[in-house]
This record gives sequence, C-alpha cells and structure tokens, in this order.
Amino acid sequence: MESAIVNIAYLIASVLFILGLKGLAHPKTSVRGNLLGTIGMLIAVLVTLLDRHILSYEIILIGILAGSAIGVFLAIKTPMTGMPQMVALLNGFGGGASTLVAGAALVEAILLTTEIDIQFTVATAASGIIGAVTFWGSLVAFGKLQGLITEEPVLFKGQHLVNALLLFFALLLGIWLVKEPSLAWIYWGVVAFSSILGITLVLPIGGADMPVVICLLNSYSGIAAAATGFVLNNNVLIISGSLVGASGVILSNLMCKSMNRSLTNVLFGGVGAVNTKASSEDIYTGKVKTSSPEEVAMLLEAVRRVVIVPGYGMAVSQAQFAIRDLFLLLESKGVTVEFAIHPVAGRMPGHMNVLLAEANIPYERLKEMDEVNPTFEQTDVAIVIGANDVVNPIAREDSASPIAGMPILDVDKARTVVVIKRSLSPGFAGIPNSLFAADNTLMLFGDGKKMVLDLIAALKAG
Repeated sequence: MESAIVNIAYLIASVLFILGLKGLAHPKTSVRGNLLGTIGMLIAVLVTLLDRHILSYEIILIGILAGSAIGVFLAIKTPMTGMPQMVALLNGFGGGASTLVAGAALVEAILLTTEIDIQFTVATAASGIIGAVTFWGSLVAFGKLQGLITEEPVLFKGQHLVNALLLFFALLLGIWLVKEPSLAWIYWGVVAFSSILGITLVLPIGGADMPVVICLLNSYSGIAAAATGFVLNNNVLIISGSLVGASGVILSNLMCKSMNRSLTNVLFGGVGAVNTKASSEDIYTGKVKTSSPEEVAMLLEAVRRVVIVPGYGMAVSQAQFAIRDLFLLLESKGVTVEFAIHPVAGRMPGHMNVLLAEANIPYERLKEMDEVNPTFEQTDVAIVIGANDVVNPIAREDSASPIAGMPILDVDKARTVVVIKRSLSPGFAGIPNSLFAADNTLMLFGDGKKMVLDLIAALKAG
C-alpha cells in the first residue's frame, strides 16, 4: 500500500481513538465512544497487516472472526461483578503482546542480518521491561481480585531492596542489549528480571487499592505499546499507546487524590497489613446495635430522604438489582432516593457506576462525593451496603490511622445510618470502623442481596 494511504488511514484511526475516549467520559455517549474506538482499532489492524504484506486476506479474516468470537464469549460470560478482573487481564495481555512482538522483531532483525539502530534497541528494551512488568503484575492483580491470591498485602523482609535490584539488573541488561543487539538472549534476560519485578511489585498491594493499580497497569500497557510502535516504526501504535499511557497516568493520579494518598504510598505502603484486634474490641464492645429488616422497614415508613451508599460488598452479593427494586419502592412512597458514590468504591474506577447502570438506576441519581457530602445532615436514613473504609470516620478523627486524611462519605452525619454487612471485619486498611458503633447506626448483618430483599418484603407487608 502507498505510504500516503497508510498514513491517512492511521490518522483516521487516531482521530477515532480520541473521539472514543471523549465519548467514554459520560454514560450517555459511552456506547458510541466504545464503538468509535473499536472501529479505529479495526482500521489500524487491517491497514497494518495489508501494508506489511505478511498475511493473506483469508488469514486476516480468520483472525478477525476468531478474536471476535472470543471477545463476544467473554463479554457474555463475564458478569459485571467480574469486570475488574477482566480489565486487569486485558491490561496484562496488552503488555504481554508488546513484549512478544518486540522480541520477535529483534529475532527477525538478527536472523535477516538487518542493520539495527539505537532507536530499535532502546525501544525493544523498553518494551521488554514495561511489557513484562505489566503482564505479570496484571496476572497478580487478576489473582487478587478473583480470590486466587489473598487480597491482603503480601509483605516480606527487604522487599524494596529486592525490587530495586530486579529493576537494576533489568536496566543493566537493557543497556547491554543496546550495545550488543545481536545477542537475543539478553532481551529474554531483561524479560525474566522484569517478570519477577511485576510479581513482587503487585503482591504487597492490598485488594482495595486495585482501582489505582489497574489504572497504573493500564498506563503501563499503553507505554509498552508505544515503545513497540518505535520498534516497528508504526505511527498508529505510537499514538494509541501514548493515549492509553497518558489517560492511565491521569486516572491513577485522580484515584490517589481521592484517597488523599500518594502513588508511592499505594505502591509501597503495604496498607492493610495491620493487626487491629485490640482496637476493634475497644471500639465495638457493647456499642454495636443489631437490627432487623422489619425494624428498618418501620424506620423507612416515615422518611423523606434516603441516601444509599454502595460498596464492594454490593458487588460481591450481586445486590444491584435488589437495590434497584428498593429504590423504586421507596420512590413510589414519595421518598427521595439518591446514591452516594465514592471515587474508589469497588475494585476499579467507576465500578459502582457500572453496576448501578446495569440495574438501570437513573444516572442523575448517582451523586459524587463532593456533591452529596453537604446533604447528609438533611438525610433521614443513609443505607450503607458493603462499603467500609470509604465511610469510616476514623479518617477524620485519627491522624495516626492508615487512612488519615482520606476523603470519605460523611454518612455518620445522617440522622440514622443502616449498615448492611456480613460482619464487623475490617476493610482493606485493616482497621475497625467507628461508624459501626456510632449512636445513630443500626447494623443489619447478613448477605447484602438477601438483606435488601428481606427489607423490600417487610416494606411491602407494611
């Protein structure tokens, strides 16, 4: 294909990528944005394969059909509660693909005795390091989210020194590769050290810090793709990788600000590995008030405003549809119902928004933290389902707490708080929640979905 046609096609694909990202900024345009991005990627892949003359039309068609079939299968079979795991896995595939493509390009250049310049070798080394870290780090994140690996931070003595040494040797081999590009085994040495680094970097991070980790790994996959673009001299890969890398860094920064923590603290703080047995007894003993669905139903009969606060527990129990039914029932009784969304509630950015959208909760009823916090003092009942650290008043009260200074949803300021939770177990920070022992809090212990359904039944029974 002529160079001008290829570049025009790449330009069109890049514009579609940008428009797709813009469309993803709002639920009303997200489907269109996703479609635009998909069309842009289809154009980029087709033009690249046809331009390189490396595959026949039949093989290209088979590849498209096979990939589409796998994608449709995963989309149908993966529940909305499993989206964080799927996102983590797809991030890993992106990094792994960059690593393999860069390695294959290096081996091809060596076998064909092609002249290898410094751009090629530097970009290849960067693809190997970042791609391998992304792939194995994403697999660990997937394992934590899927429950295959403990969500608690896995800490070991000297871990920071080990990580520093792994990075040092990976960079050292990368420099050697630049000087001796004809030795392909050096590249796989870079990949080996980087793979171990990816595992040891993510293992010490707690499960509820996964929103930030997923954003960061997404950024890594984009940077690795951009580096591979320089390996292949492919403009659209450089552009698309840069877009993904930049958006991932921006989102990671926003997530950290939402928790009032630095990215360094998230990656190396080991938050969650805290023994809090004694302090839990001090806070909870003799202060926790247990309630029942019937008592809460009686309470809701005489209210005018209710705020529902969803958390990861709602996702685990798949209670979003039961919550929708409760929302509709209260609305039919003339009660104003809103949903308070904390930026890092759940296991990925926007997790609660996605689950509530799946249940057809009107988007205008979802209120962000800054918007809803000033209204809690005028709220009759705040219903917390599965949320923990994002509603913990200790963040405001204890400067020595691991979550000190983290912006929280001020549900404790509501007239009455109903917390639906299986037990008094701590959240990712490993600390007790003083909200559970507050004078205005009622605890409704049990599975989130079952408790909401029992509450609906009690409301209907009058």
